[in-house]
Amino acid sequence: MEDSKTSNWGMLRAVLSILQWWAFNVTVIIMNKWIFQNLDFKFPLTVSCIHFICSAVGAYTVIKLLKLKPLIEVDPEDRWRRIFPMSFVFCINIVLGNVSLRYIPVSFMQTIKSFTPATTVILQWLVWRKVFEWRIWASLVPIVGGILLTSLSELSFDISGFCAALFGCLATSTKTILAESLLHGYKFDSINTVYYMAPFATMILSVPAILLEGAGVFNWFYTHESVSSAMFIIFGSGVSAFCLNFSIFYVIHSTTAVTFNVAGNLKVAVAVLVSWLIFRNPISVMNAFGCAVTLLGCTFYGYVRHKLSQQTVVPGTPRTPRTPRSLMELLPLVSDKQDKI
Repeated sequence: MEDSKTSNWGMLRAVLSILQWWAFNVTVIIMNKWIFQNLDFKFPLTVSCIHFICSAVGAYTVIKLLKLKPLIEVDPEDRWRRIFPMSFVFCINIVLGNVSLRYIPVSFMQTIKSFTPATTVILQWLVWRKVFEWRIWASLVPIVGGILLTSLSELSFDISGFCAALFGCLATSTKTILAESLLHGYKFDSINTVYYMAPFATMILSVPAILLEGAGVFNWFYTHESVSSAMFIIFGSGVSAFCLNFSIFYVIHSTTAVTFNVAGNLKVAVAVLVSWLIFRNPISVMNAFGCAVTLLGCTFYGYVRHKLSQQTVVPGTPRTPRTPRSLMELLPLVSDKQDKI
């Protein structure tokens, strides 16, 4: 009975974390699109940098000032060897997402992002040599087909936005797998991940943001009519991004990389509907049909993964990427000082 209650509570916590992530995700997407389109603040690198600054400040406040979560001490070598690569990939993921929002509608961008489960499978197959059954590959067919159909019928198609969203799927898959390895394999919690990751991401983005967009940002300050209200919205987006970053790693900590990616596709319908109600971007019948096919493909993919997870693991089958595969990976991320406390 106790095990049943624990299992139910764990499932409820996972569902609540996913719903929370959906809310923050849609909010950030709509706010960023509003910033690029309505505020004419067309600087994706600067917006991404503001997001990471807010995330760094938020994590510092939660851990150092409010002391709501204990700090996990990490050796400097581990910070550069394990956290920095994830920060770099996560940084690329955020920038590509904002670049795609700069050029294409939210509905099209979110449909392309539904390709992420396919890139996750392909990445695990190529890099980690993970073996997948034919049903997994077959479940990816409607996802790919739906995205192709949506792309061909998109009325507001832009090649720059399309490529940014497509490469963003690869970055999302890489980031999710690395985060799953860090959180599950080394008992790293979500807020500490943001605490260590956000400063690295800010450092990575600040120089290119200043060099490439600095002059444009200063010009926007001098020409925009209501700078104060616009900055309130921009930094409000940054605060929402901190909540989103925290919820992302919390979902990964509560579930798995595949569950995270599949759950992410279920929010596409909400994001598409909300964006259409706000921005009224044109959506053709064929475009809506392609989006529906993609979502059905993602649902079928999730169903296949669930059925396969119920089967007995065959001896000799390669494990998931988070399983340490070398002595180097067996080294603890958390320093010995933390273990002695």
